[in-house]
Amino acid sequence: MAEGEEVHKQAQETLARVEEEVVVTDVPQAEKAASTTIEKVPPPLPETEEPTKPKPIKEEPEEGAADAEVSKSGDNINDEKTIPLSGSFKEESTRVSDLPEIEKKALEELKQLIQEALNKHEFTTLPSPLLPPPPPPPKEDQEKPEALEEKDKNPVEEKPSQVVADDEIANPESETVAEPEKIAEPAKEGETVEVTETVVVTEVIEEKVAAEVVDDDGAKTVEAIKETIVSVSSLVPQEPAPTTSEATKEAEEKAAPSLEAEAVEKDAKVETLASLLAEEVSIWGVPLLADERSDVILLKFLRARDFKVKDAFTMIKNTVRWRKEFGIDELVEQELGSDLEKVAFMHGFDKEGHPVCYNVYGEFQNKELYQKAFSDEEKRLRFLRWRIQFLERSIRKLDFKPGGISTLVQVNDLKNSPGPNKWELRQATKQALQLLQDNYPEFVAKQVFINVPWWYLAVNRMISPFLTQRTKSKFVFAGPSKSAETLLRYITAEQVPVKYGGLSKDGEFGTTDAVTEVTVRPAAKHTVEFPVTESCLLTWEVRVVGWDVSYGAEFVPSAEESYTVIIQKARKVASSEEPVVCNSFKIGEPGKVVLTIDNATSKKKKLLYRLKTKASSD
Repeated sequence: MAEGEEVHKQAQETLARVEEEVVVTDVPQAEKAASTTIEKVPPPLPETEEPTKPKPIKEEPEEGAADAEVSKSGDNINDEKTIPLSGSFKEESTRVSDLPEIEKKALEELKQLIQEALNKHEFTTLPSPLLPPPPPPPKEDQEKPEALEEKDKNPVEEKPSQVVADDEIANPESETVAEPEKIAEPAKEGETVEVTETVVVTEVIEEKVAAEVVDDDGAKTVEAIKETIVSVSSLVPQEPAPTTSEATKEAEEKAAPSLEAEAVEKDAKVETLASLLAEEVSIWGVPLLADERSDVILLKFLRARDFKVKDAFTMIKNTVRWRKEFGIDELVEQELGSDLEKVAFMHGFDKEGHPVCYNVYGEFQNKELYQKAFSDEEKRLRFLRWRIQFLERSIRKLDFKPGGISTLVQVNDLKNSPGPNKWELRQATKQALQLLQDNYPEFVAKQVFINVPWWYLAVNRMISPFLTQRTKSKFVFAGPSKSAETLLRYITAEQVPVKYGGLSKDGEFGTTDAVTEVTVRPAAKHTVEFPVTESCLLTWEVRVVGWDVSYGAEFVPSAEESYTVIIQKARKVASSEEPVVCNSFKIGEPGKVVLTIDNATSKKKKLLYRLKTKASSD
């Protein structure tokens, strides 16, 4: 009797441990799998965008957004094809306090989704876009506990009791069937009887799905242990012993409240631990949810998806996945050569402080460079990596603090650019635009297209109806004769390179030396005077955009008995001559330097000039 009680006690302890595993670990796993499959696991890459949402065409050539203001011209009908003028784009605030309540709410919801994903390490365990999402757990697992209860309620209707030894549970392929023994006849009064039951050992089948092995094995172990208690052979009195199902049910009822409380406690501990061990994810050097800079990043994704929180969250997850697969952090540190440095470069700032990026498509007229960049798939991939690296390095110089400058101005020079018949260039450009559109939202404040050929405007007319007003409001187009004037509308002359109509170049003057801009009317003269009160060396730069005017300079002393000194004899400066004239004159007495611009043409001219003085020891 003592031996039977000991076996019964051991079986109950084992049963409690197994049930604890089933209740605490199995159910949360099933819930997590279902949640991940439905809500949080991003679909394969081709399905990242909404199927019903029309795909924007050429949206933000540098990162997925665009603009549309047109520079009008009546000078040359071929050069200055125009499209309907639309309102200029105005950037939204990056300060949370300036947002409408509905946008603040969307931002908070997005932050909550991201925090949950960080706690669950969903960003580092994102599945490959090439693999389908994991299948949901089969319903059989959820039905097994009920099946066990039915067996407990009706033990008589069950098949003969099963006994599974420990080594047989570990090795489900082993199968042993015990020989049935004779059943003893009823004993007489005062005698003891050895009760022997027919014992059948069944094979435990191993499930193929790895995620269900624990569940199935656990359930079968419970069944085996329950019936082991019934099948123990021992010498007992003739009085009927309590059935196994009743004992098991009583044990389960006693253990249920404690197991449920323990499960709740464990879930709370797991959630707390997850928040403490949350993964860290950074984009463009800004850790998500680490500080206020993260709000500026999240607002970019929200605006790119019209403040649809779930769409923005999916976009962020896809961007994080792509950055890891593409190796962005490693790419930024690599050295890819300098042969493409003239194709794209950063230079200066616009009038609002945005860094300006120049893209010079005419460089690809160089056949050697074109072949080196686009002749085969490997070279096109290298070009793409170089373009992404260039953009990443530029973005990391931006200020992501609220109210800071976190966007770029793109200047696209289409002079001598290869036409639409260049298949390799079109393929590379299309691939780059798609990546930039999907992974670099709202990084362009304005897109300025200069030296635009007529065929490009014709293409723009065709795609314009498919662009949103927000997209079109960022575009600015200018033909060859209006390119410099258009750039100077958005960028000061000291920041515009000389080749594009400004005064920015290496030499005596720098970008900190301000330039004065004057419009010279048609058929008119304009003079500029530089008063001087003491001895010095006066240096100045002057330029008339497009020149084709006369220019002269002289020094006029203040003393009446002194003579005027001709510094630069008046001469006509053609448009093909040097774009910038730099003069200097050593002055020994008070007076003034006078510059004369004679515009004999019927067009307005833009005059640019600046000066500086140096003390003279003589």
